[in-house]
Amino acid sequence: MGLSLFRSKNATMKRILLCLSAVSAALCAPVSAFATEAGRPAPVLLVSIDGFRADYLARGLTPNIARLALDGVGSAGMRPSFPSSTFPNHYTLVTGRYPDHHGIVNNTMRDPARPGAVFKLSDRAAVTDPFWWEGATPLWVSAQRQGKVAATMFWPGSETPIHGVLPDEWLRYDAAMPYSTRVDTVLSWLSREPGRRPDFATLYFEGVDSAGHEHGPDSPQVGKALEDADAAVGRLLDGLQRAGLKDRVNLLIVADHGMAAVDPDHAIELDKRADPNDMDVINSGAVAGVDPKPGKEERVLQALSAPMNHGRCMAKSALPASLHYGGHARVPAIVCIADPGWYFTAKGKFAGKGTIGMHGYDPAAREMNALFVAHGPAFRKGVTLPAFGNVDLYPLMARLVGIHPEPNDGNAATFDAALTPVD
Repeated sequence: MGLSLFRSKNATMKRILLCLSAVSAALCAPVSAFATEAGRPAPVLLVSIDGFRADYLARGLTPNIARLALDGVGSAGMRPSFPSSTFPNHYTLVTGRYPDHHGIVNNTMRDPARPGAVFKLSDRAAVTDPFWWEGATPLWVSAQRQGKVAATMFWPGSETPIHGVLPDEWLRYDAAMPYSTRVDTVLSWLSREPGRRPDFATLYFEGVDSAGHEHGPDSPQVGKALEDADAAVGRLLDGLQRAGLKDRVNLLIVADHGMAAVDPDHAIELDKRADPNDMDVINSGAVAGVDPKPGKEERVLQALSAPMNHGRCMAKSALPASLHYGGHARVPAIVCIADPGWYFTAKGKFAGKGTIGMHGYDPAAREMNALFVAHGPAFRKGVTLPAFGNVDLYPLMARLVGIHPEPNDGNAATFDAALTPVD
């Protein structure tokens, strides 16, 4: 995407303006029970290692992350929300809403309120259009409205003025930016004096996901990507140690989803099950979304919902309640879900490839389980939590940052056993 554009704002003036526009919220913002300095909560740093499957931690390639789990809080895994894809789940992590509730229902989607418009990751104009994001309020917006400082190092939605608010500090996504530069920038933010230091910050690494897609989750390339991500975490920990912040930052290291190995020949070809002239395939892969052409609804649904091996298609209104999906207008009329290891396509199979990797599957699939590790003054040592849904992370972070949470789908009690006692 070219050179990263660093956006530095006058944080003090911005917070004054935000507080003037929402005085009651700012004055009534709660004081965190985990305050450590000048009455302010310890900073919260949310680190996403995209595509880090929960069981990757057992491969022995990530000693820094493993040590944090042993010295802090680990888990059997964090279940993504459906579909287990990147943008829907990154937005769930910072809003506590299921994709069906916050509106980022897939990496590619349409909205009947904007005929002809398409949201897709390769379209920067669409990705930065507030229209798509304002079905929920991310934590950085709520934090700033309540007098806090927020900074984001690459997070879906953070380049967009959601409800008119951008983070105090943010960077335009640049996949070419070295991990070391990302880490050092975040360390520079956290090293500021209280009041200018972010109360909430994010950090993002994409390499594990990229290697998993291209080569499959069991490939040497994923192993190398895991080592690179762990080295970046090690650099972060060393920097926090030098700054005297190692035990004064609440660090959350998570992933948005896992990864499943896929044989390219394991394709379910939608255009061979229904007439391609009768339907628009909005998205494909582990999950497919199909909108029949007007007047073809019953015909397409009957054809696609016929029994098949390794997958199923159904009207969105018939999706299992456990998926929390299908009510939003952006969800296509027909949703198809493949079994792990299989995928839907309308454009032929992946040609000339060996094993690849995919996600997007039912969150109950073991391969979709995501990483969760927490360490810092708010957390006990040596705790391992059972698997939990990723909607639960938002109310925890709101509590740690010391703000009133927005309405959300999470369970604030999930982490009670992992938090240090409060006098």
